[in-house]
Amino acid sequence: MPAPAAKPASTVALICGDDDFAVKERAKQLNSQWSQELGGMDHEVIDAAVTNSGEALKAIGRLREGLQTLPFFGSGKVVWLKDCNFLGDERAAQTGAVTEALAELAQELKDFKWAGVRLLVSAGKVDKRKVFFKLLDKLGSVEVFAGLSVEDKDWVSQCEFRARHAVSERGKEISERALAELVATVGPNARQLDSEIEKLSLYVGARKEIEVADVAAICTRNKLAKAFALADALGDRDLPTLLRRLDAELWDMQFDKDKSEIGMLYGLISKVRAMLLLKQMIAEGWVKADADYNRFKSQLERIPADRFPTEKKFNPLAMHPYMLHRALGQAKNYSSAELVRAMDLLLTCNQKLVSSQLEDALVLQHTLVQIVGTARTTPAPPRLAAAARG
Repeated sequence: MPAPAAKPASTVALICGDDDFAVKERAKQLNSQWSQELGGMDHEVIDAAVTNSGEALKAIGRLREGLQTLPFFGSGKVVWLKDCNFLGDERAAQTGAVTEALAELAQELKDFKWAGVRLLVSAGKVDKRKVFFKLLDKLGSVEVFAGLSVEDKDWVSQCEFRARHAVSERGKEISERALAELVATVGPNARQLDSEIEKLSLYVGARKEIEVADVAAICTRNKLAKAFALADALGDRDLPTLLRRLDAELWDMQFDKDKSEIGMLYGLISKVRAMLLLKQMIAEGWVKADADYNRFKSQLERIPADRFPTEKKFNPLAMHPYMLHRALGQAKNYSSAELVRAMDLLLTCNQKLVSSQLEDALVLQHTLVQIVGTARTTPAPPRLAAAARG
């Protein structure tokens, strides 16, 4: 979450953090606010997104010049060091020349007469141990926007809030199901979320409301959504699609150090556990098996929180309602006994992945075939059945 907004009296502000989209939006807002307060046309924007130490030194030099040049019009000027990428652990920030130049700049800013001049710095990651950061923090205000993560308990609600705002700004509306599908497709990525909403707004044209079909047709699935797609194929009991998605995940894993067979397995376990819990919730009368999304959300809200464990992985109320609603429709594809058997098979798979010499991909494939391959087939029409026997 962002820090408190910059104090109105501040003449120096640093906007930084992993959420580069939020950083850019807040910096633009503050720059516009300060420019209007000071008036005039002398405000200066210095591009500080550099690729090497030489460019970093040039940006620092331009900042010095901007601060020292008096405004010709109006009562003051804003100098914005924009998209600075040499205040953290980047390669350009590690060179001795840049470190020394920033230390010298910090001393100059300490002694600077700020009458009529305001300094805005926007950046990504910032090393808080360095003199330059400490000086900016002392002189003015610092706002830090941390990037969203799946580990954040409220990342879904934050993404939904941002998405609603972005959709409204473009003069559009979005249904609850479409909003949930959009967030599940994009995941905790503010920049991509805004980009996908822009695409959706153009895609629907003159139409006012964005629907689920629009999200499915135009939005790019990120790696989190692809992982959900693997579990969804398991829930749908669609073996050909499941094996295709498993192959795609195994291929992507070669290029993504954050992915692993164990991680995929845990996603599958989570899906089976959710379907088991939903069957019990249906049996208890807490939710209806045929409830639409909005009714299902209302039913979830009426379930007493103390009826479930506090540990997140065993508590279906901790899941996103949309993902849980998808599992509700998929639960009918398995009997309770089949889901219990699936959990046993996945536990055995986990043990083999950890201790067996067998190839991990084959272990996963064999387990999924055992779970899904026992699906009851729809009886063939009598004439087709007779032809098959004849």
